[in-house]
Amino acid sequence: MKRHITTAIAGLATITIGSTVAAQEITVMSFGGAYGASQMEAYYKPYMAETGVKIISVDADNPAIPVKAQVEAGNVTLDVVDLEPSDVVRLCDEGALEVLPIDDLPDGADGTPARDDFVDGTLYDCAVGTIVYSTLIAYRADLTNAVTSSADFFDLENFPGKRGMRKSAKFALELALMADGVAPADVYDTLSTPEGVDRAFAMLDKIKGQVVWWEAGAQAPQLLADGEVVMTTGYNGRFFDAMVEEGQPFTLFWPHQILDFNLYAIPTGAPHKDEAWKFIKYATDTTRLASQATYISYGPARRSSAAMVGLYKDGKTEIAPFLPTYPDYVADSLTTSIDFWADHDIELSERFNTWLVN
Repeated sequence: MKRHITTAIAGLATITIGSTVAAQEITVMSFGGAYGASQMEAYYKPYMAETGVKIISVDADNPAIPVKAQVEAGNVTLDVVDLEPSDVVRLCDEGALEVLPIDDLPDGADGTPARDDFVDGTLYDCAVGTIVYSTLIAYRADLTNAVTSSADFFDLENFPGKRGMRKSAKFALELALMADGVAPADVYDTLSTPEGVDRAFAMLDKIKGQVVWWEAGAQAPQLLADGEVVMTTGYNGRFFDAMVEEGQPFTLFWPHQILDFNLYAIPTGAPHKDEAWKFIKYATDTTRLASQATYISYGPARRSSAAMVGLYKDGKTEIAPFLPTYPDYVADSLTTSIDFWADHDIELSERFNTWLVN
């Protein structure tokens, strides 16, 4: 499988810049909502103003689905798509994404070569990372004791009350192992063994009767806001929005956060692939990635962007301490392993779903 960036790929053509007439417009598909709004402000509007190229913004719950359908039908209308890493790997393997000339990406503003500037896990053969987000623990300090360890999430005696968790093996099993003392660097090696899997489920057993399972990202902060749970896992950006925009009394616990990414890619056969690549290079430079953090609390995929991150759009909130890439948080974090889940997702999801009903 084509997981992370390689230097050459036999049998696959890389985009050749300048092979078509300059486009007057491109179509970009992403996930919409506050995230899509941040892309509009940080990427789309400046690009249109500087180049005169119109960007048609299209939303989808999961852009990977229309990409696959369009490529298979031979009727591709999308030029740039925003994807999750697992979909990048799968679609690239299937030949549904263009292989990109990664060495064409601009260096960081501080001169760091692009290959060294992007956060680990955000450059692929067929995609370039834009944002880093995380799943982490949030709690109500007015309803429970201060959380000082991920183990506290599984301690009902000293931290009584219901927990919120995503209804998925992914993230739940990793957090369970870290809470049981497994270092982030050893999580996936441990989870690759039957004993490690048993160990993770043994931790989940401790709180099973007190868990409220959520499936949509908006549910986690709502459960916490309503007091239905005293602590929950969830996406850092969702918690930040609730705290800053709604004044919710949440406290975020950053150690053992689980990092994940979003990336830009070009569908195979995109009608304006050259302009699409120009846009991706523009959107993923140091300045533009730092600019997006003004509008949403996701970390830039480039290290050189960190020094440029300033205030949130409210003009008063320092955004850096709310980003998963904040230096104080990274050392204790875990980066989700696409390789691991590509190999073990089916078996662990089956066991998790069986565990839920027993």
